[in-house]
Amino acid sequence: MPETAAARPARPARPAFPDFPRHFARTRRFSLGLPAHPTVSPDGARVLFVRGTSGTDPVRRLWLYEDGEERVIADPLLLGGGGEDLPEAERIRQERARTRTTGVVSYATDAAAHLVVFTLGGTLWAVRTDGGDPWRVATAGPAVDPRPCPDGSWIAYVTDGALRAVRPDGTGDRLLAAPESAEVTYGLPDHTAAESIGRDRGHWWSPAGDALLAARVDTGPVRTWYVADPADPQKPPRAMRYPVVGTANALTSLHVLRLDGGRTPVLLPAAADAEHHEPGPWTDPAFEYVTAAGWDASGPLVAVQSRDQRSLHLLAIDPATGATTVLQRVRDRVWVDVVPGAPGRTAAGTPLAVTTDGDVPGLRIGADATPAGLHVREVIATVGDRVWFTANDDPTEVHVWSYDPGRGFVRVSAEPGVHTAAVGGGTVVLDSLTESGPSMTVLKDGEPVGRIPVLAEEPQVTPAPVLLRLGERELRSQLYLPSGHEPGARRLPVLLCPYGGAGLQLVVRAREWWSYVAQWFAEQGFAVLVTDGRGTPGRGRAWAREVHGDRLTPTVQDQVDAVHAAAERFPDLDLDAVAIRGWSYGGYLAAAAVLCRPDVFHAAVAGAAPADRRLYDTHWEERFLGHPEVFPDAYDHNSLTTYADRLVRPLLLVHGVADDNVHLAHVLRLSSALLAAGREHSVLPLSGASHMVTDEEQAGNLLRQELAFLKKSLKV
Repeated sequence: MPETAAARPARPARPAFPDFPRHFARTRRFSLGLPAHPTVSPDGARVLFVRGTSGTDPVRRLWLYEDGEERVIADPLLLGGGGEDLPEAERIRQERARTRTTGVVSYATDAAAHLVVFTLGGTLWAVRTDGGDPWRVATAGPAVDPRPCPDGSWIAYVTDGALRAVRPDGTGDRLLAAPESAEVTYGLPDHTAAESIGRDRGHWWSPAGDALLAARVDTGPVRTWYVADPADPQKPPRAMRYPVVGTANALTSLHVLRLDGGRTPVLLPAAADAEHHEPGPWTDPAFEYVTAAGWDASGPLVAVQSRDQRSLHLLAIDPATGATTVLQRVRDRVWVDVVPGAPGRTAAGTPLAVTTDGDVPGLRIGADATPAGLHVREVIATVGDRVWFTANDDPTEVHVWSYDPGRGFVRVSAEPGVHTAAVGGGTVVLDSLTESGPSMTVLKDGEPVGRIPVLAEEPQVTPAPVLLRLGERELRSQLYLPSGHEPGARRLPVLLCPYGGAGLQLVVRAREWWSYVAQWFAEQGFAVLVTDGRGTPGRGRAWAREVHGDRLTPTVQDQVDAVHAAAERFPDLDLDAVAIRGWSYGGYLAAAAVLCRPDVFHAAVAGAAPADRRLYDTHWEERFLGHPEVFPDAYDHNSLTTYADRLVRPLLLVHGVADDNVHLAHVLRLSSALLAAGREHSVLPLSGASHMVTDEEQAGNLLRQELAFLKKSLKV
């Protein structure tokens, strides 16, 4: 007997755009095929960059753009492979940089951008931009972070913790500094510098090419942690030195190492004196952090920051004696903002200083300061007396600016979006993310003369967010609705997808990978709300410091206020079905939302959540919460384990078991606390995954798992 409409059983609705998760994973978040890391020659004639050959090709080649044409000058697949077998130090470097590709993932050039060097699986390769094939350079061991000297006659590299130099033809290899123990390295950054400060280098050539300024890192005082893969019991755990809050940091010193074998220790000051240091409940003026270093025409220089982060000094170094002279002192009662590229100086020696007399970090170049309200994000380059930097006056946009004494401050980028640039001579390569997608534009003397092709695949979904300012704090938000949704046609369950932390803005006028994911969830029937609350970048010092001492309460409250304000403006939002999902700090915020505000949030997916604030690193966590022995209550209040007995809503915890940034211990401690409190929850371990999920099957199916969990939990 045929089924009637009334008798036919209900079938689950087929997800809209069902292939999106696999497409998202296969394209590595639609990042494959994007040109990256442009370098412009000083004469402006040549542009180097890395990119694959398509939107699904994970192997980056080295390309040269010249006279409006591009060509591959180094193809890893023709040189013996994509460089998947990495030395441990290089694997760590790529993990800190969140690299999602193989092949030529990074490179360095001489001053003229004629000689280019890179590594593949620890093998050092070189190629010249004026023609010829790449050649292998013999080294004393697997090479990490090779860098040519300015005239290209030597290449410095690190192997087994030693800093060495070799000629491009493989001759003359010499040891510049050997590690005194297994805990010492020369020429590389420590974990905190690379992960939390943003300094990814550990050696810098002199302009004459006869010496290097090099970091010596001793991790002996740092606690040893172990990262294991339980799915492979034959594989031994990996030991790593992790400076957890309240414990010892790595000891970083600087040395001038000469090619002739000479060596001069840099006499760094031990601490900021009381006269130039802001007091506080916890005071530690010891200069434990090297936030930046370099060697320009005026000599080597270094920026050091105190353990409590309230003092930062820029020091000039005498390379002959190692003596230092204070060029600038910056102090703050809460913390000193570390702006990449600053403090520093121009090629003529004019100092670049971050201003501290307003709510936003500005830039002072000699006697001139950036316009009031312009929030400086990074100093990109100095070319002669001209300075290039990124800044915003609207938190949803970041633009490229330039300064020179004759013209003052000029904005270079025009289209709303997030822009950065590479500069050489009169050429600017504008690297842009806008509402129409990514682009890389070549400008000469301010006029566009070409584009470097973007080969990324077009996602199946087209983000169409409504940009909002919500509530009394004008919370910058974006609302994604299902395509074709008619107001009043039906009620929509709400899904919040925040990050909400200090390291990242999501609400920008640009198509980023998270905007495609948000739109995909919207196409499954959700109203998706993304909000940047207090503590996120781009809205000044006061906004950032609203989370000082409390990283939980204000950030959760901002998500509550945002969803309520959005529902007032869009009545189709169903406040009886509100879920939240996120990763890293966003995962922490998602779990905190259902634990602390179950009256608002009805389900959560928390990925890689730093649940126990006592398990994160010194520089990042102590900036917000101070020393755990001085402020134990702050760490208790901000740790999710404190609220385990409050869980009454569905919670899915996701974590990569090989995560060495947010260790697996976070989710295990939270799950144990929930179990002890008798609270039902789910845990999804990702075998072999680090803080960044790159496995195609895991990354694609994780989105499907999240969708199924959210629909089941909200009874959608």
